[in-house]
Amino acid sequence: MIGYVTMGTNDFEAAVSFYDELLDTIGATRTFEVDNFVAWSTAQSSPALAISKPFDGQPATVGNGAMVAIALDSTAKVDAFHAKVMELGGSDEGAPGPRGDIFYAGYFRDLDGNKLNAFCMTHK
Repeated sequence: MIGYVTMGTNDFEAAVSFYDELLDTIGATRTFEVDNFVAWSTAQSSPALAISKPFDGQPATVGNGAMVAIALDSTAKVDAFHAKVMELGGSDEGAPGPRGDIFYAGYFRDLDGNKLNAFCMTHK
């Protein structure tokens, strides 16, 4: 149902570098790219994560309450992804760990302050 999610950036080159390196760790590559817009996904038919300079020319701001969740298939991958974010200069918004009985997630902010998480569903 969801085709892609776009987050704004005020430093396009730094954001592209951050997401190129981070998303490579889960096999995502650039699937669409034009001036001031890049989208990454694991397949052309899969949902994508994109960054863009705002179309209206105003500064990008962080949406209060908005968050992008990246689905992974193991707690080890969530841990590794969160660690890579920290290595790349992102900030911690909640260390990886269980949230409830079957949900495992690590929360973070990218270089522009956009809030994301990496998660997986665990089964009892």
